[in-house]
Amino acid sequence: MNDDTLRKTYDRIAEDWHKDHQDDSWWIDGTDAFIGFLGKGALVFDAGCGGGTKSKYLLERGLKVIGADFSEKLIWIARRDVPAAEFHVLDLWDAASLPNRFDGIFLQAVLLHIPKAEAREFLRGLLSLLKPGGYIYIAVKEPWEDEPEERMVKEDDYGYPYERFFSFYFPDEIREHFRALDLEIVFEAVPETSHDTRWIQMIGRK
Repeated sequence: MNDDTLRKTYDRIAEDWHKDHQDDSWWIDGTDAFIGFLGKGALVFDAGCGGGTKSKYLLERGLKVIGADFSEKLIWIARRDVPAAEFHVLDLWDAASLPNRFDGIFLQAVLLHIPKAEAREFLRGLLSLLKPGGYIYIAVKEPWEDEPEERMVKEDDYGYPYERFFSFYFPDEIREHFRALDLEIVFEAVPETSHDTRWIQMIGRK
């Protein structure tokens, strides 16, 4: 599945997907740790912000937020629900084109859709936006037992069929990316389970 196909999928499922994830809580401890490292008034890039749920959480805790997502429909929802933040329709491969430099980058459930062979290049592009001494938060899923680490997943959670490409990670893979990109690991939550999904959360300092 190419980026354009995935974008169209998220445009299609945007409202249902956004509503479906409102009650998730697995991410709160890691996000609170990220906020604690930054302090009030820090500028955060919510990369792959979806409908703005996490942007709103960050804003309410005193951070300044710029969000971006490649789905026009998700950005429409984010602007509707979180008018105090700034949002852009943007393919994150092009994020380096943003004029801002950030104190923090929030990258939750984004590497899920990046082929593993391309993950480090993708992260390097994002890190060009991070100030020295800044922090990046990453959350990814561990593979399910006996399932491939990269695969197309067919779903019909919302009463209609759709499919998305997923990459799944083990903690050591994320640690190795951090080491290779000269990031100091300052927080780990490995793993957290939500709806049979094991989430890895990690924060690095540039």
